[in-house]
Amino acid sequence: MKPRDAVDLVLLAALWGGSFLFMRVAVPHFGPLPLAALRVAGAALLLLPLLAMRSGLGSLRQHWRPIALVGITNSALPFLGFSVAALHIGAGLSSILNATSPMFGTLIAMVWLREPSSRSRLAGLCIGFVGVVLLASRSSSLVAGPGAGWAVGLCLAASALYGFSACFAKRYLQQAQSLAVAAGSQVSAALVLALPAWWARPAHNPPVQPWLAVLALALFCTGVAYVLYFRLIGHIGPARAITVTFMVPAFAMLWAGLFLDEAVTTGMLGLCALILLGTGLATGTLRLPLRGRLAE
Repeated sequence: MKPRDAVDLVLLAALWGGSFLFMRVAVPHFGPLPLAALRVAGAALLLLPLLAMRSGLGSLRQHWRPIALVGITNSALPFLGFSVAALHIGAGLSSILNATSPMFGTLIAMVWLREPSSRSRLAGLCIGFVGVVLLASRSSSLVAGPGAGWAVGLCLAASALYGFSACFAKRYLQQAQSLAVAAGSQVSAALVLALPAWWARPAHNPPVQPWLAVLALALFCTGVAYVLYFRLIGHIGPARAITVTFMVPAFAMLWAGLFLDEAVTTGMLGLCALILLGTGLATGTLRLPLRGRLAE
């Protein structure tokens, strides 16, 4: 990996980790629906001109139907789910649950796309599932307040949608430009969320700090992050680019600890390590030292 790619990988993890911080700051003032809508609308305003500059509008028009579905399943619904969860659980816990996305993607790919299984992948799915169950069962002790159980469920549902979207894009959007998928999906998500978000808009204009959080969430944690992610896929491939998932919880817990005074418990760290171990094995990033017909 070139030094520039390594820097992009760390920067991407820092941006995606920061998204959980900005959601926690902004969602009490805007509400989940308006926040999700503003996030995707801002990202679309950044990415569409960039796509036009790179002559990618033709690819967007050609593949607009599957791109629109990716916008719903990879942005609109997951962003809404994590925004609702941000009202009830901390940024660190949300980011740990978000790290299960590649695990869900692997499971869906094995069932839907008939990707081959292996001892490492099966072991990883089991380990990750155990970690998620333990984390969900301890959510009330990790985060005080009602609604923690529902919030955990929403985070897992959003992560499963991320996994589905990755498999759907692999099957139906391999010929589309990656930037066209990124920009078009944000436009689709913005259109889907526009009317519900307008209906659920806050009664009073939020103060400056939440608006700055929305701006950072839309432009940097979504728009710029997509550019970095798809550039990494082009330079180092999807298998290595997805390893950014392992660093996101560390940055999310760091930002939440620094700026929100969220406690990072030993239990959270231990279960985070267990889930990431399972995810690494499930995605093939890590492998068990086993031999046999199913071993990789």
